[in-house]
Amino acid sequence: MKELTIPLRTDSKVPLYEQIYAYIKEDITDGKISPGEKLPSTRLLAKYLQVSRSTVDLAYGQLLSEGYVQAAAGSGHYVCDLQKELWDSKGASAAVFWPGGPREDRAARPRDSFRYDFSPNETEWSDFSMTSWRKAIRCMLQEDMMELFESGLSQGEENLRQVICEYLHQARGVNCCSDQIVIGAGNEYLLMLLYQMFSGKYRIAMESPTYRQAYQTFCTLGWEVASVPMDGHGMMPEALRESGAGLAYIMPSHQFPMGNVMPMKRRMELLQWAGEQAGRYIIEDDYDSEFRYKGKPIPSLQGSDPYGRVIYLGTFSKSIAPAIRVSYLVLPLELQSLYQERCGFFSSTVSRLQQQILYHFIKEGYFERHLHKMRRIYRNRHDVLLSALKEKPWIKRVFGEHAGLHVLAEVAAEKTEQRILEEAEEAGLRIYGLGEYSIGQEQPPDAPTFLLGYAGLTEQEILEGIEILEGIITGRDENRK
Repeated sequence: MKELTIPLRTDSKVPLYEQIYAYIKEDITDGKISPGEKLPSTRLLAKYLQVSRSTVDLAYGQLLSEGYVQAAAGSGHYVCDLQKELWDSKGASAAVFWPGGPREDRAARPRDSFRYDFSPNETEWSDFSMTSWRKAIRCMLQEDMMELFESGLSQGEENLRQVICEYLHQARGVNCCSDQIVIGAGNEYLLMLLYQMFSGKYRIAMESPTYRQAYQTFCTLGWEVASVPMDGHGMMPEALRESGAGLAYIMPSHQFPMGNVMPMKRRMELLQWAGEQAGRYIIEDDYDSEFRYKGKPIPSLQGSDPYGRVIYLGTFSKSIAPAIRVSYLVLPLELQSLYQERCGFFSSTVSRLQQQILYHFIKEGYFERHLHKMRRIYRNRHDVLLSALKEKPWIKRVFGEHAGLHVLAEVAAEKTEQRILEEAEEAGLRIYGLGEYSIGQEQPPDAPTFLLGYAGLTEQEILEGIEILEGIITGRDENRK
C-alpha cells in the first residue's frame, strides 16, 4: 500500500493525528485493510496528506499500542489479524459485557459528528497557552541543539525525569528518585513495558467497572485479567486474594468510572496484600489526580507504601493537551534492575526535543500556572453541570463529583439505558452508559446511569445538552410530535 486518502478536517477540534488514527482503525476493523497488509511509510503518508511526519508517527504509535498494527524492524507497519489479537487466552472477547449480551462499541463514529459529546476522556485544549509553550521552545533552542539529535537514554531525559520527580513529590506525595522514572509515549506503551518486564506470566486484577483503555490493552497483550468486585471504598481485598492475581491495577485517587476516592483503611489493606507475598505489585494509575474541586488533595498510594510494591503511572495528556503523548512510570527500587535487563535496550518513544520542551515548560513554572487556569475552567463547568442536574426531577442521584472530569447521573426513566443511548445519538448527543465499563458479571445498576464529562464542552453547550437529554428521558419531545 502506497497511499491512504484520508479526509482531514483542519477546522475540527479533533487533532489531525487522531483523525488519521480513527480512519485507519475503522478501515482495519471493517476489513477494508486486510490482515498482514503493510501501511504506507510515515514519510510517504505525511507527504501525501501534507501533514508533518510527527503527526503520522503519533497516529501509528496509537495503532501500535492498541494492537491494530505491528512494527517490523526496518520494514514498516503491518496490520494485525484481529481474530487473533482481540481474543484472550480463554477465548473471551476483549469487548465489554453486561450479563445477557455484549455492548456495542460506539467508538467508531467520529466525535465531531455529534452536536454535544459528554466524553469523560475529553479535555479543553483550546485554552492552552501557546505563548508559554513558545517560551519553553525558545529555552530549548538556546541549548546545544546538536546534542539533542543524538540518541537519548531509554528511560528519558535526566533533567525531565528530575523535574517530574520534584513535581510528584510536591503535588502527589510520591517518594522516588529520577532513576526510578521511565518516560514513554502514552500509558499503553508503558503497560507494554510492564508486560515485557513480567514476561506476561502474571494474572492482573482489575476493578469492575473499570477503565476500558487499560483493560483492552491488557487483553490485547495477552495478559489474563481477573475481574474483582468493588464496593464504595474500591477493590475488595478478600476478593483480590481469591482471584489469584499477582498484580492489581487500581485508581485510588479517583476511580474511573465510579469516581470513588479510596479511604486510607482500604489503601492499607491493599498494601498489606502486596506485602504478604514476594512478587506482588500494585499498579497505581493516578487518573485525573490534578483536578480536585473540593477538600484537600488526595495523596498517592505510592507515598504510603512501606513495602516498595507500588508501580505509579501518570500522564501529561490530560493535564496539558491530548497531543502531549508523554506518560511516566515510577518503578519500585527492586524493579529497576529488572527494567534495565528486559527493557533497557529499547529506545525512548518520546523525542528528545519534545522532552526538553516539556522540561522547560515545567521548570519555568508554566505547567503549574496552566494547571491553576484549567482547574478554574473545569470547576466552573463542573458546577454548571451539577446545578443543571440537581434541579431536574428525573435525576435520582448524582455521584463521583468534586474531582476529575466527569460525574455520574442515575436517572428515573421507563426506557432502558441502551434505548436512551440510541435516542441520544439520533439527536446528536453523545453520552456514556455505565454498563459500557463493566468487565465482570455483576448486576447492572437498578436505574440507567450515565457518565457525563464536561471538560470538552462550554458552559452553554452543557446546558443545551442536558435539555436534549431531558427531552429523551421524559419523552417530552415524543409528546410534542
